[in-house]
Amino acid sequence: MARLIRLALAVIAGFASLAGAGGAEPYPVRPIRIVVTFPPGGQTDAVARIMQPHLETTLGQPIVIDNRPGAGGTIGIDAVVKSPPDGYVLGVGPMGALTVNMNLQEKVPYDTLKDLEPVSLLTMTPFVMAARLAFAANDVAEVIALAKSKPEELSLGHGGNGSAMHLTALLFNHMAGVDIALVPYRGSGAVFSDLIAGHIPLGVGDTTSALGAVQAGQVKALAVSSRKRTPLLPDIPTFSESGLPGFESMGWFGIVAPAGTPRDIIAKLNEAMVSALNDPVLLERLRAIGAEPVSSTPEEFGQLIRSETIKWARVVAQSGLKPD
Repeated sequence: MARLIRLALAVIAGFASLAGAGGAEPYPVRPIRIVVTFPPGGQTDAVARIMQPHLETTLGQPIVIDNRPGAGGTIGIDAVVKSPPDGYVLGVGPMGALTVNMNLQEKVPYDTLKDLEPVSLLTMTPFVMAARLAFAANDVAEVIALAKSKPEELSLGHGGNGSAMHLTALLFNHMAGVDIALVPYRGSGAVFSDLIAGHIPLGVGDTTSALGAVQAGQVKALAVSSRKRTPLLPDIPTFSESGLPGFESMGWFGIVAPAGTPRDIIAKLNEAMVSALNDPVLLERLRAIGAEPVSSTPEEFGQLIRSETIKWARVVAQSGLKPD
């Protein structure tokens, strides 16, 4: 009797195992939410929405864009970290929120390297420093001269504390030897709105937000932060050309998932992202807004996060800025 009972239990266990293996839910079977860490109007949001239809076709499920702006991307990334690691909540992680926020904010509620899984890099892009039309300076050299003679009269808006735009502004102050007051906004769109309205003299923002305002003659573009000029604004010099040799600051962002997300799900998501970034129509649309598409493996994206963390932590330390 004991042998019969053991045999029966073994058979039941075998059937249960087979049922579990055969009944495992394929991924994905419901909508996927992508948390965008900046408000609508900036490049991060625009890239996510351009990719949205392709990802829906590739993954076979609706993609829901969820804007969670604030604290240089920290609020949105924290929401991703606290989500179940099942592939149904992803985040568009910007450089600042994934690398140096721990050096700029007193309490960052996550550790990028421990609490997140890199999926794929999406884009890299330069930033644009611009001035309101009535501003006295017309180039970077004149801004620096004005900042040294009347430092209390200048302020420089950027896309939020801890954002790549904030770091670009810090790098400018450091390399130019000036101390212009830095004013955080909730994304690039708000920076350029205030520049157009004349509420601030200077601003740094992404090319998506800058393009329309510059081309419409609503602001004066002074410099771009890339090593070479951007084809979208070919007449605007780089900071290096403007008297700050070696100046380079590229914004980037990519897709991240909560730590513990299964590797097969990460691989499937990476495949979908790479497929989208290789679509010729999509590539053209992304480049038209100033975003240079750059896909990667999860491992390559993780290495970028680690190397950029070291680079920008050094800039923050040199600036003397303390966490707030």
